[in-house]
Amino acid sequence: MIRVVVIDDQALVRMGLRTLLENEDDTELVGEATDGRSGVELVRRTKPDVVLMDIRMPQVDGLGALREITADPTLAKVRVVMLTTFELDEYVFGALHNGASGFVLKDSPPDELLRAVRVVAGGGSLLSPSVTRRVIQRFAVRGTSSTTPPELNRLTEREREMVAWVATGRSNDEIAAELVVSPATVRTHVSRAMVKLNARDRAQLVVFAVQSGLTLPEPG
Repeated sequence: MIRVVVIDDQALVRMGLRTLLENEDDTELVGEATDGRSGVELVRRTKPDVVLMDIRMPQVDGLGALREITADPTLAKVRVVMLTTFELDEYVFGALHNGASGFVLKDSPPDELLRAVRVVAGGGSLLSPSVTRRVIQRFAVRGTSSTTPPELNRLTEREREMVAWVATGRSNDEIAAELVVSPATVRTHVSRAMVKLNARDRAQLVVFAVQSGLTLPEPG
């Protein structure tokens, strides 16, 4: 059973998510909160698998609450999906940088919201290729450092390439098809890169790729 907490100041949104989660056999709503401050307290008390949290809220906003959750070692297994009204909300990259496992639109179809919960609960991240590319295009210049991050030296050339591929939003299977290698090979390199970079999930690899200026090698 996937235990979920919903944090959103809009009653209609909470009601919709509550109905959606309660009608599924593999999800359980364990609590709701209307702002970031009470939301963090609720998460610490219930330790859910997944948190669905609005970015913009009164009191403490979603980013502030996210930082508290990801900084708490007792909540290391909690995964946070940010809810937003626009695909390119100005806070999206900040949310990924601070440890969000992805984001979904509030008006997404029910099956997409449920998929978000299940993917993130399973250790994945919710970053579609199209949205990921637009996020990177908008924030790459702002996020790229003028100096090479020391963490980059921990990666092999192949691992750097894999991180760059992950930043395109492609899955392991899709990357494998592009490189004509097995999905297991891709999974191994990606996993090693995550360990070396201390990344919570693939979303964190995207952030690292953007900030480090990692790009795919030129063809040939």
